[in-house]
Amino acid sequence: MTHFVQRFLSNLEAWPDRFFAVEVHGKKLVSTEGKRLRAMIEIARQTLRKEGVEAGSRVVFVASNSTKWIATDLAILAEGATVVPMYARQSSKELAGMIADADPTLLIVESETLETSITRELRTPLRTIRMASLFEGAPPKDLERARPLASDHPVTIIYTSGSSGEPKGVLTSVANVEHMLPVLDVKMRELAGVAGGNDRVFHYLPFCFAGSRMVLWACLYRANGIFLSTSLDNLREELTTARPEYFLNVPALLERLKSGVEKSISTRALPIRVAYAKTIEAWRRIRSGQPRIGDSAIVAAAKHIIFKPIRAQIGPLLKGLICGSAPLPEEVQRWFIDLLDVPIFQVYGLTETTAIVSIDRKDAVVSGRVGHAIRDCEIKLGEESELLIRGPNIFPGYFRREEATRASFTDDGWFRTGDQCTLDERGNLAVIGRVKNLLIPTSGHNIAPEPLEERVLLHVPGVEQAVVLGHGKPFLTVLVTGTDLTQSALEASLDQVNEGLPHYRRIRKGFIAKEKLTPENGLLTANQKLRRNVIEQHFRAEITALYASP
Repeated sequence: MTHFVQRFLSNLEAWPDRFFAVEVHGKKLVSTEGKRLRAMIEIARQTLRKEGVEAGSRVVFVASNSTKWIATDLAILAEGATVVPMYARQSSKELAGMIADADPTLLIVESETLETSITRELRTPLRTIRMASLFEGAPPKDLERARPLASDHPVTIIYTSGSSGEPKGVLTSVANVEHMLPVLDVKMRELAGVAGGNDRVFHYLPFCFAGSRMVLWACLYRANGIFLSTSLDNLREELTTARPEYFLNVPALLERLKSGVEKSISTRALPIRVAYAKTIEAWRRIRSGQPRIGDSAIVAAAKHIIFKPIRAQIGPLLKGLICGSAPLPEEVQRWFIDLLDVPIFQVYGLTETTAIVSIDRKDAVVSGRVGHAIRDCEIKLGEESELLIRGPNIFPGYFRREEATRASFTDDGWFRTGDQCTLDERGNLAVIGRVKNLLIPTSGHNIAPEPLEERVLLHVPGVEQAVVLGHGKPFLTVLVTGTDLTQSALEASLDQVNEGLPHYRRIRKGFIAKEKLTPENGLLTANQKLRRNVIEQHFRAEITALYASP
């Protein structure tokens, strides 16, 4: 039976002139067709062998997205080795710790700077090469097939972000991927209405993340090209150049796009500012089921005058945005759908579930929910409404961590996600928060911080990030970041945040952090999630002062 890696290689050979990787450099597109990508893979395979990589080896790979990233990934897989991809922007100390844990045969890095910073932190010397050197030389005359792989072979180890502890290597098997790729193929057929090959899929999230990797592999499986962002600082121009039909997002980017639009409108002439404000008021009344006469006309006019040009900037060909990594606030999702006419399809999953547990159905999108369980994936709610999962997408375990693997499953074999969820009568899933993130103030109530953080982001102008605090404290507080935010504005907005909430869920105080939360300063994980314990320790003095003041 042909496994998925050989299918990728066969697709490149079957469509030699099709562009499979298109790098977006501002206004310029740099395309690589199937025959060239296939040749790059063979050259890299030769180099890997010279460097001692064999079937069953582990190869750590630290680089940003590029065509060479794709060729390197496929070359390692084709040699029967296990790819251990890592985030190039993570701190060198964290990278060194994960690399040592992976115990690889070879380390591949993108640049001399990265090589120097990582090797300085490594306690044991490791054979290291730069990615560019993989592609030196000529391809062999004859193309080789991928090495055979057993169903339990670990094709990749992806280190979890470590939001509440030391990162662990999540094993993903051939069987996991073989199950997921047909599922994604069916889903893309549903969304696009075609079999693939010509969908314009844009990607900006790092391929070292599980969801990103599945997007890449799904495109290769479907013989479809992928457009690659090369600069997050220039994303707006890249989108204009790529003209995508689909791309994967995280909530933070969609929230930032919405905030950017509102910030831009705030600098426009008074009539535009007033029109936008009245449109949002009318739209919210319509959504709440209490419209006034004329509200529909106000929204319709604004969609043509204000929102149509905005949609053209984001992507005139867009058929849908796919959003994962964390729950997307309901209002943000509806803003894109109702006002920009951009469908948003939510997806939910973890690295341990081969990236996906549930996906929105095209005809059954419910804002604030993350869709229905994928084929053959069973879900149910356990204690404290924790989502439990069983199915062929569940990982075989953590690399060299038997105790942690056992702890992640119930006695009867269900994987414990750690996510607190609800299920509606149609099986549509909603993620409330993390079970282990629950705040228990001295009142004894169990409080999920995530919904409150969404309210802060929605109701406090200028807030970019929010962290609700209060475990073991007499009341809740919030830490926020934002360049255009003042303490007085924050305090004045808390009444709106707290409106309609019971006393124990109200936020009494807040403070503005002087630095933004980023992966570089260790306050966010590599995929932009809050490292709550680290944040509390980092701002310990400010938090103590907040509770000490009257």
